[in-house]
Amino acid sequence: MRIRTLAACLTAGVLLLACGGTSGSNQSSTGPKQGGTLTTAIGIDPDTLDPHAQTTTTVGQIVLMMVEPLVTIDQNGKLQPVLATKWEMSGDSLSYTFTLRQGVKFSDGEPFNAQAVKFNIDRLLSPATFKSQPGVLKIIKDTEVVDDSHVKVNLKQPFAPFIPAMAQVTVGILAPNSVNQAPNTPATIAQPVGTGPYVFKERVKGDHITMTKNPNYWGQKPSYQTQTYKIVPEAASRESLVKAGQVDVAHLPPPNDFPALKQNSDVHLIMGPSDRTIQMIINNQDKSQPLLSKPEVRQALNYAVNKQAIVKNVLFGAADPVNSTMSNTLFGYCKTGTYDYNPNKAKQMLQQAGASGMTVKMIAPQGRYIGDYNAAQAIAGDLRNVGVKVELGNPMDWPTYQATTSVAPEKAVTDLHLLGWAPQYLDASQNLTQFQKDQWAPTGQATAYFDDPQASALIQKANTESNDTQRKQDYCQAQQIIWKAAPCIFLYNQKNPIVVSNKVSNVYGLPNEQFKTTWATPSNTA
Repeated sequence: MRIRTLAACLTAGVLLLACGGTSGSNQSSTGPKQGGTLTTAIGIDPDTLDPHAQTTTTVGQIVLMMVEPLVTIDQNGKLQPVLATKWEMSGDSLSYTFTLRQGVKFSDGEPFNAQAVKFNIDRLLSPATFKSQPGVLKIIKDTEVVDDSHVKVNLKQPFAPFIPAMAQVTVGILAPNSVNQAPNTPATIAQPVGTGPYVFKERVKGDHITMTKNPNYWGQKPSYQTQTYKIVPEAASRESLVKAGQVDVAHLPPPNDFPALKQNSDVHLIMGPSDRTIQMIINNQDKSQPLLSKPEVRQALNYAVNKQAIVKNVLFGAADPVNSTMSNTLFGYCKTGTYDYNPNKAKQMLQQAGASGMTVKMIAPQGRYIGDYNAAQAIAGDLRNVGVKVELGNPMDWPTYQATTSVAPEKAVTDLHLLGWAPQYLDASQNLTQFQKDQWAPTGQATAYFDDPQASALIQKANTESNDTQRKQDYCQAQQIIWKAAPCIFLYNQKNPIVVSNKVSNVYGLPNEQFKTTWATPSNTA
């Protein structure tokens, strides 16, 4: 056996994030300062709270306050233990045996054990689970219970980033009995029951989700008794609420207000890290606009869009134009080139491809990404400037947007749609699933419906390669092929701005674009 053991949670007297602790400095000898209710304003209403059907980082971070995975990543992107304390990988790299944390119970009193882990992995992989998102974890062949404290996961073939992939919210562990308790069903979860520091209290769709502290949580207890996430689609409204003291945290404030927020002594602006790349997805299998199936047309659309101007004038610097399919924070990233703003070249390419004056339908959400709908308007304007007739729909709320875009190719009703991609673990393998046919919606999240056998073969080879140098080379080749094929309009890598009241401390961002309020504490000035 080759053994990889996660470090103990308690080091140098500081509880690591994964152990339910905080990473801030507000703890005294009597523990963190306690608070009543922490209220956070976000821009989107969750499409689902089912951990196994998660596709949205902002929603996933709420679910992870109630439901925990076996491992997680910390603020440095490093793996840390949660419900597993160590693992053993077999010599052929086809099996992983996890040692599970002992003495843990779900918030409904049910014991956490190997049977629960197997139940959840089986549910994630089951086609009977509504909109389940196994993604790269389709590589799992089956799961075996060794004994109560050990579970063995067998793979169909080696998968180098398997342990990091197990940090995803989609591998969050639900209490098995809870799936049969209304309003939950085996197919879909409305009220998740897990082992986390908070428990579900209530949800009013379109308005808020409220959680209360889990009194029996196995790790360091959170400071706030209650946390409420309010749904506020308009960025200006979210900002106004935090400035008025009506909420404590606001996600994605208006970009044009960043300078003023930095000067406001009542709040602090956190520019959290992010591996999220934003792109305008092109329907590569579009029957209503077959011209989009031509790579030269898709390349022309890339040259038509002024990414630098959008970053400067719409996002106020809260992003960087991309030079690859992924963020440079991911393992396997390589610089592949740029599509410099060149409207004359775009016009010429469109003319040569017989696409001058073509009409496309475009949609975008509101409240999901920084300045999302405003960015879509700017993109539409740039495309119109090179002769493309763009029909831009009204901004959509997130559940409606997801239902519209996450469909099979034959059910797609739009030509272009704005979408961000933020891998939950920092590896090219998850980013590149969006360009693989076996991940096409609705069973996956790939909505460009792009298929290049050569790129797919390179991705699959890299995923199974044990040599990191070779993995990087294979991923790089795949990126170069995809970049040239231009299955989408590659835009920018956005940051993750969060406004926090000065009465609150220890709200922070993770490299995978989650921001954490779980371990927030009232500040010493509160």
